[in-house]
Amino acid sequence: MMATTATPINHDRLMQILGQAVGEMGAAMNGSLVLLGDRLGLYKAMAGAGPMSAGDLARKTGLHERYLREWLSAQAAGGILDYDPATQRFTLTPEYALLMANEAGPAFIPAAYEILKAMVIDEPRIEEAFRTGEGVGWDEHHPCLFTGTERFFKPSYLMNLVQAWLPALDGVVAKLQAGARVADVGCGHGASTIIMAQAYPKSHFWGFDYHEGSIKGARKAAERAGVGDRCTFEVASSKAYPGKDYDLVAVFDCLHDMGDPVGASAHVRSTLKPDGTWLIIEPFANDELEQNLNPWAACSTAPRLCSARRHRRRRKWDSPWARKPARSAFAM
Repeated sequence: MMATTATPINHDRLMQILGQAVGEMGAAMNGSLVLLGDRLGLYKAMAGAGPMSAGDLARKTGLHERYLREWLSAQAAGGILDYDPATQRFTLTPEYALLMANEAGPAFIPAAYEILKAMVIDEPRIEEAFRTGEGVGWDEHHPCLFTGTERFFKPSYLMNLVQAWLPALDGVVAKLQAGARVADVGCGHGASTIIMAQAYPKSHFWGFDYHEGSIKGARKAAERAGVGDRCTFEVASSKAYPGKDYDLVAVFDCLHDMGDPVGASAHVRSTLKPDGTWLIIEPFANDELEQNLNPWAACSTAPRLCSARRHRRRRKWDSPWARKPARSAFAM
């Protein structure tokens, strides 16, 4: 029998791991409070209001002071709010207000916690997928995944789509201004489709998504935005959406989620005009796993794992890490 030697423990490394774990646990536990702050309008109530006590916030929102005191304290412990012990008041700084209370700002952080909520709610389904190897369709998740995804990505579309991404494509803006046929594949709740329709009233935009609930939401959103006359939303998959001779086909932040991205790409090409353009927007990732060992990759890979999609009758699924990603002209 071979003798075994105990591996020595690096105490400094051990304490570093524990410290990191506590930080991640604090962030995870604070997630529900971020969601409450968003749904109850607490961040919006504090934005631009200066230092506030729990009583001040209670009077402004009509909520109970005792609960607000605990919420404020937790937000201060997490670094979201500043706290002045001399006055016992809390402040949402302009920088945090831009990210926590402004849905049209550079990023909207509470929306990411809606996505995290869906991951927790759907954990039993993901556990079963680990055991069976079957995929989990995007449409099978809790609805907060769909609303969270729209609210999380929409600020980026508001800031970049019309201002930077479309102008970077040769000749596309001129076509849109004159009147073009545009397909937005994987449109979700239609945020990107509507932004384009508002900017280019002479063009017509078709939004396709295989999730019926998202398509219903997109239709309502288009009507509210006043672009229902130039937006058509239909339930269709990325490999079978209808129509031909599109001047532009856009795929925003969803190609990596598709069960058969190669098949979807082939269908996109078949529906474009000979001089048509395919716009691909994808979160940036390097080719090799070792080049992606960072917090952003951890955040983006976990939702991908939880939305691995079935395709074909074999009920298999593809992961964004299963192959080297296709090169595209644009990356976020």
